[in-house]
Amino acid sequence: MAAKTEESTLGYEQARDELIEVVRRLEAGGTTLEESLALWERGEELATVCRHWLEGARARLDAALSGGEDGDGTADSDD
Repeated sequence: MAAKTEESTLGYEQARDELIEVVRRLEAGGTTLEESLALWERGEELATVCRHWLEGARARLDAALSGGEDGDGTADSDD
């Protein structure tokens, strides 16, 4: 349920930026196993938030594109 709360409070850019920082910290090493696991879990949560935003954007684009086309796939033209 925490992921749903995250999705409603974090914007895409904020989640992406935090995910970049998590990855940077994991790649740098020097953390304990427990810290690494916590970072990994946070990264998974952030990736889910980003995926949710991107899927929503894709759906909006698809809807906008399909709304401006005829049945034959060409754009409506009333000119």
